[in-house]
Amino acid sequence: MIGRLKKIFGNGLGEDAGADGRRSQDDIRVAVCALFVEIGRIDETFTPAEVESVIEILKDKYGLSPEHADVLIQEATRELDDSLDLWQFAKMINANYSNAQKMEIVELMWRIVYVDGKMDDYEHYLMNKIKNLLRISHKDLIDAKLKVLHSS
Repeated sequence: MIGRLKKIFGNGLGEDAGADGRRSQDDIRVAVCALFVEIGRIDETFTPAEVESVIEILKDKYGLSPEHADVLIQEATRELDDSLDLWQFAKMINANYSNAQKMEIVELMWRIVYVDGKMDDYEHYLMNKIKNLLRISHKDLIDAKLKVLHSS
């Protein structure tokens, strides 16, 4: 799987952080996608609509083909399954993304939450957890939610 990602995105996946602590774009994409996958499957059902939403987001955000988006989802799922928590993904995002970029991720996560038109308790819990992990304010979390709800 990692070999497939390297072919798609280059050779950076799995490399150690550089001297400045920054990671390869491949690692960051996997970290972001892991959050998207986790919000989609938090209620133990990763519905076809949620999968399609994640694929569309990855195509738009990174200019990926559907096949490449699928490979990224598979790698993110593997990384999630091998991880103990979401901290490793949030830590990488915090080290490499500005607050504005993190807010974009949160808005995209809200889009995934509301693909079915509602938010359940598990999704609510996870969005609040992500807010803390990405070090964004509650106000910013709610503003992002409202922006997504009003654009639907």
